[in-house]
Amino acid sequence: MEVTLNGYYTLILATLVLLLGRFLVKKVKFLEDFNIPEPVAGGLVAAVIVYALNIIWGYSFIFQQELQTACMLMFFASIGLSADFGRLKAGGTPLLTFTAVVSLFIVVQDIVGVSMATLLGLDPLLGLVTGSIALTGGHGTAGAWGLTLEEQYGVVGATTLGIAVATYGLVAGGVIGGPVARRLINKLGVEPEPVNPNPSETEKLASKQSLYSTKHNEEDAYRNKEIFEKPDNIRLITASSTIESLALFAAALAFADFMTVIGKDTWFDLPTFVWALAGGVIIRNVLTTVFDFHMFDRAIDVIGNASLSLFLAMALLSLKLWQLTDLAGPVLIILMVQTLVMVLYVYFVTFRIMGKDYDSAVLSAGHCGFGMGATPTAIANMQAVTDRYLASPKAFLIVPMVGAFFVDIVNATVLQIFVNLPFM
Repeated sequence: MEVTLNGYYTLILATLVLLLGRFLVKKVKFLEDFNIPEPVAGGLVAAVIVYALNIIWGYSFIFQQELQTACMLMFFASIGLSADFGRLKAGGTPLLTFTAVVSLFIVVQDIVGVSMATLLGLDPLLGLVTGSIALTGGHGTAGAWGLTLEEQYGVVGATTLGIAVATYGLVAGGVIGGPVARRLINKLGVEPEPVNPNPSETEKLASKQSLYSTKHNEEDAYRNKEIFEKPDNIRLITASSTIESLALFAAALAFADFMTVIGKDTWFDLPTFVWALAGGVIIRNVLTTVFDFHMFDRAIDVIGNASLSLFLAMALLSLKLWQLTDLAGPVLIILMVQTLVMVLYVYFVTFRIMGKDYDSAVLSAGHCGFGMGATPTAIANMQAVTDRYLASPKAFLIVPMVGAFFVDIVNATVLQIFVNLPFM
């Protein structure tokens, strides 16, 4: 029996999923420790319930896609609107070097995924799902590319697989980052920082203000520069800044729709969400560089994070878990190999190219975080290392900028090249 739910009821269920996820993350320590997003925690429970209803009573739910697609496009537009290339000056050469290192790994990750999928008799496109689509890209990219692969390339279960792989990546990235960094630091001979028995007021505040704590007050939020993808942080925004930011989103989405239409059946025929990201990048940098326009980053972050949460909740509600039955074994093998490749890459490439020093070790922990999971996992990895050893301002400057938006731009470009290769 099929039950069709319109956009209104889909939105209601999505908000309930988010509230469930918030409850679970607060109550289950494992979910909190590994930075599992609230939409994922609640959405996976909802997906299991939908699966049980299908198996036991034969119910199948159809959710209208329009609102889900709109939220997806808003999220990718927010990444573009946050990508201020003027910030490259702040990071300097190390930022460019780390971006190059991360970009090369994206290519390696996709080569490993496609090669392993082919060896195991799977569709090579599923190799991209177990590559940078879901691992470096995270849940947002997994959901977006999953829909594209299903609708345009006929890859059954791509969205379901992508969400599952992205969830594995969050946990794996959080598990491997600390041990890898610790081994590198031990080789350098750096000793853990002794506990200061008489901390200053600033040190007391820093210890209370965990980068990913949800217990912020407005004064803390004002004092500390916010980083994209921290959805629970308080942002000081106004109705006017929200409306102006929504106008920028509208422009990015209009650009995406226009380019999708004129690019159809041409060499620049790209998924709409890629154009939304590109539109955001163009709008952001033209306005700030040419017109000296002040962007409301806090409003952009709030709108982007809210859109991502709703998109993931709706995507997880639509999961068909029964499509994963035949893929479970081969996919697990690929993910084990990808995890090993991540460890070896940061150990022999990231650490060495970034300078073979303490900052490089912290950067390696961060790379494990968003190379397998997401930017919050990267920050949590680095926080765990610096809490035990020394501070690393360089790493905390570079990783959020690369992980939050530059990596998405590179990933979209690399994936577009891969899907158009003849053997795919």
